[in-house]
Amino acid sequence: MNFHKPKDLPRLMVAPNGARRTKADHPAIPVTIQETVETALACAAVGAQAMHLHVRDADQQHVLDAGLYREALKELGAAVPAMHFQITTEAVGRFTPEQMRRVAYDVMPPGISIGLLEMMPDRRPTPEDVRLYSALREAGTRIQHLLFFPDEVELLARLVEAADLPKDDIWCLFVIGHYTGRISHPDLIQPFLDRLAEQSLDVDWAICAFAEEENESLAKAAEMGGKLRVGFENSLYMPDGTVAPDNAARVAAANALFN
Repeated sequence: MNFHKPKDLPRLMVAPNGARRTKADHPAIPVTIQETVETALACAAVGAQAMHLHVRDADQQHVLDAGLYREALKELGAAVPAMHFQITTEAVGRFTPEQMRRVAYDVMPPGISIGLLEMMPDRRPTPEDVRLYSALREAGTRIQHLLFFPDEVELLARLVEAADLPKDDIWCLFVIGHYTGRISHPDLIQPFLDRLAEQSLDVDWAICAFAEEENESLAKAAEMGGKLRVGFENSLYMPDGTVAPDNAARVAAANALFN
């Protein structure tokens, strides 16, 4: 199957489930492949150009399962061929860098999201890391690098150099805040950009943010020329503070920030 692999980072990406929330948190969180396909269709209709994809096991738990990823990608690509699909290697404190690398090799997806510090906890790319990123680049996989703090930019620069990644084709996601309660605030965006400028890295960037404070950060990022990732992975709330009925409502509200 020929998946959509855009040159530029999509302006609006939906992250509909994440690794932590289940239907106990919200009944509209997709946990099956069919529910994820239905969510992709609904979100594409209101402006989402890409999906950040987690797969779940029978107990609704996040898994790095290559078979489930391949099945999901096949169904999603057939249903929404114009959407870009990105799998995650998120460790959630359970998966090792070796397991993260293995699922990437086994799937070789159209897009992949990799947390730099999860993959390289020692803040240095290993030979195994260099081989993986080089293989992904050669396969045409669109890599998005997740940065939780601005000082991770130095690690990104080391990786770009070591793996000979194109310096004019870097996608990043700045994680503004955290699930654990670190508050999202729009002032946290600029320090990432400052560090990137210090390293002479010109990246195509987006943000995600959390909980009730998400919307202010999204609005600031859009104003600054950034792109957005939204959905129930990050927040269940609408701009007015009410709980969103579904992921499509979050996407529609975020899309309005570009108008």
